[in-house]
Amino acid sequence: MDGFNTRAIHAGQEPDALTGAVVPPIYQVSTYAQDGVGGLRGGYEYSRSANPTRDALQECLAALEAPGIESARALAFASGLAAEDTVIRTVLKPGGHAVIPNDAYGGTFRLFAKVAAPWGVDYTPANLQDPQAVADAIIPGRTALVWVETPTNPLLNIADIAAIADVAHAAGALLVVDNTFASPYLQQPLALGADIVVHSTTKYLGGHSDVIGGALIATDAELAERLAFHQNAMGAVPGPFDSWLVLRGIKTLGVRMDRHCSNAQLIADFLVGHPRVSEVLWPGLESHPGYEVARRQMRDFGGMVSFRMKDGEQAALDVCAATDLFILGESLGGVESLIEHPARMTHASAAGSPLEVPADLVRLSVGIEESDDLLSDLEKALS
Repeated sequence: MDGFNTRAIHAGQEPDALTGAVVPPIYQVSTYAQDGVGGLRGGYEYSRSANPTRDALQECLAALEAPGIESARALAFASGLAAEDTVIRTVLKPGGHAVIPNDAYGGTFRLFAKVAAPWGVDYTPANLQDPQAVADAIIPGRTALVWVETPTNPLLNIADIAAIADVAHAAGALLVVDNTFASPYLQQPLALGADIVVHSTTKYLGGHSDVIGGALIATDAELAERLAFHQNAMGAVPGPFDSWLVLRGIKTLGVRMDRHCSNAQLIADFLVGHPRVSEVLWPGLESHPGYEVARRQMRDFGGMVSFRMKDGEQAALDVCAATDLFILGESLGGVESLIEHPARMTHASAAGSPLEVPADLVRLSVGIEESDDLLSDLEKALS
């Protein structure tokens, strides 16, 4: 199965052997009958440790992020932050150090600042657009993890994954890439040198704003086994129905992402020419500082668009309140379009820190509605 859409529909999803059902069943079960003490039927004993529906999702995710790599292993979690916490607990220990983006997602920053730091883990924010800045932030002998988002949330900066992989590995550190904004359809960081890919499967992978989930994918068997141990030991796994919902969403990921990207292109072009907008942040614009890197490592430029208002914070708040089709709400990556004010919503936890986002910033998650309707809605809100 070489094609992305073919893998998305078929990987881990053979017709049910008993009934011929073409969709994997929802194994809504907690425990399994054993054929004698220690005799596991099909390898299952308890659904925290393994569940057939979750296994189908994990097999599909591995096939999408690391096609053709037999050692690739995916692990599904109850949320994206549960997946992130598992990486931190697996790779770092008290006294350890991580480099994180200086414009990281607010939840990631909160996890490092409020959970990992009291546990004894240090972190340094760095400009991940500059591999030398990453190298300068590394503490020899202590830095075990370099954390990358690309594109970043919500400033849509681009990091050169291959270049940062070289920097991290030269220092003996692992590279983690949050691939949520791009999805495996647009970008495959493991092929560029990343050690672990993390997803909030809530977003584009699920795609319908009806499920919470996360995932990790790694190709090194020993590392993947360590992550799997923590997945089971910490227990933050998705239920069978949540796994099934994400797997259902993945089937249409490719066609949805094509539409997200084409709509985002039209909206970015519209905003660039608007007199009330001071800056448009979308990596598909040739004026974007990360355009060339994004063009090299991504299939397309994504469905997230951020912009800044010339008249400051109140103008940004007014626009967020004035749209009809763009729903005011957190999260992203669903079929419906969303609008939000990051400084007061998704990134409020970064207020007063070096990662604080501009108060005049508006973030759009561009959905798959008719582009003309979305443009009309924004034009009205900006008028």
